[in-house]
Amino acid sequence: MSFSSEWHTLLNECEGFAEYATLLTPLSQERFQIVDVQEHRIIVEFLDRDVDETQPLQRDQFETLHERISDAVDGFDLSRLPPDADPYPAVLSLHPRFEVDESAGVIRETDEPTGSQIITGTDDEDSDEGATERMEPDVDVYSDALLLIDALERNDLSSLEVLDTPVLINLYTLLSDIQRDANDLRQTVTEVLLDRLHHDQPVHGQFGSIQRTTRRNRDLRDDEEVLAALEDAGIDRERVLSVDRDKVDDALDVTELSESDVYDIEETEYVRKAEVDEEQRETRLQGLKDRLATSDDSEAEELREEIEELESRIAELTEFQTGREYHTQSSVE
Repeated sequence: MSFSSEWHTLLNECEGFAEYATLLTPLSQERFQIVDVQEHRIIVEFLDRDVDETQPLQRDQFETLHERISDAVDGFDLSRLPPDADPYPAVLSLHPRFEVDESAGVIRETDEPTGSQIITGTDDEDSDEGATERMEPDVDVYSDALLLIDALERNDLSSLEVLDTPVLINLYTLLSDIQRDANDLRQTVTEVLLDRLHHDQPVHGQFGSIQRTTRRNRDLRDDEEVLAALEDAGIDRERVLSVDRDKVDDALDVTELSESDVYDIEETEYVRKAEVDEEQRETRLQGLKDRLATSDDSEAEELREEIEELESRIAELTEFQTGREYHTQSSVE
């Protein structure tokens, strides 16, 4: 079937699309709506952008994407999309024979008609609210972040010197745990992203950009092997021999020398977390949740909004987002 036929089917689907219905890009998770359908392009408008809200999606770019999908055996890998191409598969999935498989990260052509998998809203606000019921993320950093938000709300941090010591201890403990848990979550997200990034070009999301890079780690081989290789190359072994810290420490153990005889020693003081009162934290956290669930005052509503924003940011960490510019050549590897 020629692309001309596919294109007109897609135009018909877009023209019949419910007004104010919202689509979600499969990678960057940006919300947008179709605002105009023309003979050679489809105009979309992003709902969460302050600049460049409107973007024309050109027919020839859809045709290029269609070719890539046709050439792919198991579907076209969405991570190969050029910058700013994320809305193209989202719109193309409105065609009854194209679907986005977000779990596999591909868009494919199907033999049987299929509905779009990425419509996240309709003109019925009530049904949209029911479909987006808020759920508590099952990540350690979430609970600690809730407690930290509460502590920040209840204390004036403009002058830390006036805060009581227990308050500072609570802040330090929570910040320490959040740093550790956030690093753990970041590492998990990194492992997922590495499976999706197949090139060294920056990929952009709503809050920043990432790029696949390579770090080289070097470990010297056996001492004798290294020295022999250098001597064969005309390098005298004395030129590369140096003091080994571990061997110096071993020597200190069997001699009367002190550390100060061989080390320049500088002592610095720091604070470290000694223990965590998990029971007290859980009690406070549950109290926060109960208070939010039952209170209708303005402060509780503000805190609820902040928590929902925090949940949204945490969700962003676990999902891949793509970039800025779409060209006719879709392969960037």
